[in-house]
Amino acid sequence: MDIRQLRYFLAVADAGQFTAAAAALGMQQPPLSQQMQVLERELGLRLLRRHAKGVTLTEGGQVLARDARRLLAEFDALGDTLRALARGQQGVLHVAFTSSAAAHGFTPEALRECRRRHPAIEWVVSERNAADITDGVAAGRLHCGFIRVPVARPEGVELRTLLHEPAVVALPLDHPLARRRRVRPEDLDGEPVILVRRPGAPGLYANLLALCQARGAVPRVVAEVDRMMTNLNLVAAGVGLSVVPASMQGAHAQAVTYRPLARDAALDAPLTLLYRHDRNEGALRSFVDLVEELAAALPARSARARAA
Repeated sequence: MDIRQLRYFLAVADAGQFTAAAAALGMQQPPLSQQMQVLERELGLRLLRRHAKGVTLTEGGQVLARDARRLLAEFDALGDTLRALARGQQGVLHVAFTSSAAAHGFTPEALRECRRRHPAIEWVVSERNAADITDGVAAGRLHCGFIRVPVARPEGVELRTLLHEPAVVALPLDHPLARRRRVRPEDLDGEPVILVRRPGAPGLYANLLALCQARGAVPRVVAEVDRMMTNLNLVAAGVGLSVVPASMQGAHAQAVTYRPLARDAALDAPLTLLYRHDRNEGALRSFVDLVEELAAALPARSARARAA
């Protein structure tokens, strides 16, 4: 017994005769009648009572008709589900963000738009540091992630820069440098600095230290933390100063002030999307395509906003 035979049987049961059922199925009547005989022999059970006006169902036929409708409905639903998965309209996405990536307006916008276009996609969202996200994507525990400056480039992981923004210096309100319009790398010599990084790895804070070194400044690293909001909590507590992406300005406004770096000492704080090449299909591909579409439209949208 197979799906095709069940469809043939239900067509006969619904039509009440072989001729009409065969016409509905787009086949000749004799092969359909033969298929029903084969099905009855396979089951060892009479399903149809044949008479001059057509056919009626036996008790066994009524049981088969009831369960066959349920099985065919589930089979068709499974096909719809699999086709939706193939089109990227359904599935589960495990996505992670760093706190600084989540702070940029682009990130929640991308999630909202994907939920609007593909409401059947299920989201599993978490906040992690950049190293954990990179490791998770590389190992297949995460489908994708949003970070700032990459801390590693594992084989097979695609890193797409979506946008750029400057880094700014975060200072306790009473810090002497808070009175400056801009902060130079030289001003950080000997200053207590809080870093968010994996020790020894590249990233925004490694770029900051390299910039200071090039200007002959040696900041005093007083803490290394996993997340940027922890970093800003320590700045607010007066432990030291740090740098954060410009989109994080405003956090702890009652205790922290933000100053741009000198124009000749800019630090880039990009927004970066990570995902594996070999997993870019289904729901992930839909999301990646959408994110890249939104990112490509950013310059035009920014220009319209400035014109307004």
